[in-house]
Amino acid sequence: MAFFHVARYGGLEEAGEEAEADGRARALLERLRRRARERQLQKQQPQQEPPQQEPAEEAPQTAQAAGKRRRRPRRTRRREGGGTPGNPQMLPGKRRKTDSENAGSESKEREPEDESVGAEDAGPPEGSPEEAPGPSAHALVLGGFGRSRTPKVQPFLPVWLAQPSCVGKNVTEGQVPIEDIPEVHPDLQKKLHAQGISSYFPVQAAVIPVLLESTACGFLVSRGGYRPSDLCVSAPTGSGKTLAFVIPVVQALLHRAVCQVRALVVLPTKELAQQVSKVFNVYTDATPLRVALVTGQKSLAKEQESLVQKTPHGFRCLADIVVATPGRLVDHVDQTQGFSLQHLRFLIIDEADRMIDSMHQSWLPRVMAAAFPGEGTKGPLALLQRTQLQAVTAARYLVLSSVLLCVQGSCPEPSLPLSPTLRHTPPGAGVGSGCFPSTLFSFSISCPQMPLQKLLFSATLTQNPEKLQQLGLYQPRLFSTGSAPGGPRDPDVDEDRDSGGKYTFPAGLTHHYIPCSLRLKPLVILHLILEMNFSRVLCFTNSRENSHRLFLLVQAFGGVTVAEFSSRYGPGQRKTILKQFEQGKIQLLISTDATARGIDVQGVQLVLNYDAPQYLRTYVHRVGRTARAGKSGQAFTLLLKVQERRFLRMLEEGGVPGLERHDTPSELLQPLVPRYEAALSQLERAVKEERRQKEA
Repeated sequence: MAFFHVARYGGLEEAGEEAEADGRARALLERLRRRARERQLQKQQPQQEPPQQEPAEEAPQTAQAAGKRRRRPRRTRRREGGGTPGNPQMLPGKRRKTDSENAGSESKEREPEDESVGAEDAGPPEGSPEEAPGPSAHALVLGGFGRSRTPKVQPFLPVWLAQPSCVGKNVTEGQVPIEDIPEVHPDLQKKLHAQGISSYFPVQAAVIPVLLESTACGFLVSRGGYRPSDLCVSAPTGSGKTLAFVIPVVQALLHRAVCQVRALVVLPTKELAQQVSKVFNVYTDATPLRVALVTGQKSLAKEQESLVQKTPHGFRCLADIVVATPGRLVDHVDQTQGFSLQHLRFLIIDEADRMIDSMHQSWLPRVMAAAFPGEGTKGPLALLQRTQLQAVTAARYLVLSSVLLCVQGSCPEPSLPLSPTLRHTPPGAGVGSGCFPSTLFSFSISCPQMPLQKLLFSATLTQNPEKLQQLGLYQPRLFSTGSAPGGPRDPDVDEDRDSGGKYTFPAGLTHHYIPCSLRLKPLVILHLILEMNFSRVLCFTNSRENSHRLFLLVQAFGGVTVAEFSSRYGPGQRKTILKQFEQGKIQLLISTDATARGIDVQGVQLVLNYDAPQYLRTYVHRVGRTARAGKSGQAFTLLLKVQERRFLRMLEEGGVPGLERHDTPSELLQPLVPRYEAALSQLERAVKEERRQKEA
């Protein structure tokens, strides 16, 4: 329960009593401060001047006087304060009764007290600085109820989060020619030129060499035998993150001998999975690599035919790269015989922030369990099957150290398959010379095994270590377009509140907001589309019902080719709608947030937020459908009066650059009102007809 104190006006008498009590309290507080200053001066004087010796017979009198001075403030507080400290506003009758009862017992001591009080009221003692009558600026005023802003807690982030590898945010300025990264295979460079790509974007130029370096010795063994670090990439929408992992994965698997699932790409939506699968097919064309799409758009049996093939000797894998959604992937792990992830080399998680939010589906633990089977697995290839690496405890370290010493003393070259699996110690920190170098490594006596490297990509990657811990990253490395922080930063807790500039937006994107009423929102949308006359406009709503009704209203208004994109349609219909929108056959596409994640629709010039997004990262992904790959675009958000303050503060905290206000005068909307009212009447009839059909 919550208790509320209502301050009621009690008339002139109560107001006068409160003012009188407040005045007495302030006078008492001022006297206490003066006495404190006197004591401070008295303490400072003995330090400056040596104390004079007094006769012994005057010492008891001085001690008695000092004792009286110590007791005076307590009596003064009881008499002047008008009650106990716990009840400062005692009733006047009770206060007068208490004063009369104590008058007899304190009559002998009241006169010297009054004299001392009068002397204090006359002014400060000589030699003390003159003080202002009111309380000082830094003094604590008793009873003050002023509100002060609580300082924000700044937790310390791990080093890899606090000190990321910075990447240029402007894709048009920091491009790197393809020839400047010679590590890329010549065949892939030819395909890049065939696709009209002559240079890499900054994110691609930073990530591709790092991934190729970890696979320089082949995908079976990483460089130097070490387990490669996991990578996290946070870059704006349209900055080329997809190609940043497609090129290294395809090049690493070009020389594979046996077809096994080596790369797994997990994405949140079917449309995004189709888009990534299409990019892989472009760069694996004319190669032995095969790509399988597993999203649930086909039946489970049809998808199984693209993954495995049953032979007289068992099952044969048919896919090197699998692009899947989490739910369908778990279905195949559980139900498809012969589908194995034991040879998985790359686990790519696109739109990682949303995939972390969907961890309640437990898709990642199921994938990791399939990639690392139990130690009791038997079979002809059991020796080559990999297992989860164990933590190095004190007992395990002693065993490994003893094995290492025995090997050093018995043979000039190591005879056991010792593989470095954990971090290494700086030179000179361990075992000395011998058949091993001076650098000491933490060795494992297990057989060498193919590493599993995780790659995370997102435009709104969380900075919350607790959320990232769920992914089990190994010595991760972060690539970010934001500036490297100089100190501790605040993680994204519940939709992410952080310092300004938390997210990076495309350089060619301009942001606008339009204040309007709820009644005029559809009319403002129609005015913007007809006035700007863009060929491709993407409009977002917060619900499927709002999307459908706005679609019916615009369709009834006429003059605009419009379509709806939501879960009301099946996967095949949505694919057809997106294709028509890309071809320019549809001018306005009204959608829920289903297309806000990663969908790359060419030529979107304007993004409209019919319903204001509730969270900052939703806004980032919505407006990221335009101004992609260095092009320009505009974003407009319609705001009600009650939404304006919160929305503007949210965008300010997110670092949205140059948010502009765009007003639509009623004179511009007036010519559209007759057609708009007719469309509203037609919408009402259409909604009633749909309800009737639904009830029937």
